[in-house]
Amino acid sequence: MTTTATPPLRAKVRRADRVFSTSTVVAGILILVALAAVAVFLIAQSIPALLADPSELKGSPSSFWAYVGPLAFGTVWAAFLALLIAFPISIGIALFISHYAPRRVAQGLGYVIDLLAAVPSVVFGLWGIKVLAPMVTPFYGWLVDNFGWFPLFAGSVSGTGKTILTVAIVLAVMIIPIITALSREIFLQTPVLHEEAALALGATRLEMIQMAVLPFGRAGIVSAAMLGLGRALGETMVVAMVLSPAPVISFVLTGSANPSTIAGNIALNFPEAHGIEINALIATGLILFAITLVINSVARVIVNRRKAFSGAN
Repeated sequence: MTTTATPPLRAKVRRADRVFSTSTVVAGILILVALAAVAVFLIAQSIPALLADPSELKGSPSSFWAYVGPLAFGTVWAAFLALLIAFPISIGIALFISHYAPRRVAQGLGYVIDLLAAVPSVVFGLWGIKVLAPMVTPFYGWLVDNFGWFPLFAGSVSGTGKTILTVAIVLAVMIIPIITALSREIFLQTPVLHEEAALALGATRLEMIQMAVLPFGRAGIVSAAMLGLGRALGETMVVAMVLSPAPVISFVLTGSANPSTIAGNIALNFPEAHGIEINALIATGLILFAITLVINSVARVIVNRRKAFSGAN
């Protein structure tokens, strides 16, 4: 007696699923196309500035790289200082909201953090130039008088408070809500069994956070920090309003000669630029594009390694 094999059942593909999957693929392709279009535009508009006589550029630098070097340094330096200030504060606030604060306090503080993220950058710029800069000027004088031997506080102090450190503080206030909000959500996703197991073994709440919460959210913390760093790298209005820039490369935090940033330089000079100066500003934008791409790529590699390490364990 022969039996015929039953044909395998095929899942019925609904029209809504097909439309949704196609739309997601199209959206992903559009992102790549937009990124490629921006890169092509920046490269095409930057070539004239790279090949032009340096004397045609603003300030008559010896080369284009001498022109963009201080700007790139100022961009990375200000963003690094902002992240250095904001990161520990953000992690502390996120841990307080997720594991220490009462529920009502945590909800209210979470709303305040989310509201702070919605404040326009021009408002932070006005606060920095009108409130923060005059307030920190005496503190800068004290730093120079007592710690002038340290390279970061060497030289003469700025009498206006418009320094790279002031910009870094304002940028830190701006990126704290971003890092805090993401870190808070990551900490809240920690498996309850992991936390209860650590507490059952006799760990204190701090030890439980060190053993269960922080290792679980390490990859997300790195992603949140890089997102905040990207916001600081591209910030324009705060730098343009607060900083008194100069074409120098200096690590001094309290002096009057401070390097500008690429975004701030473009915002200040683009309205009056013409000819090759426009191409030079676009070329600096290409450098900023490359810096952010490299930083985000490094962050992605770190996150993937952390995930792979966690999965192996």
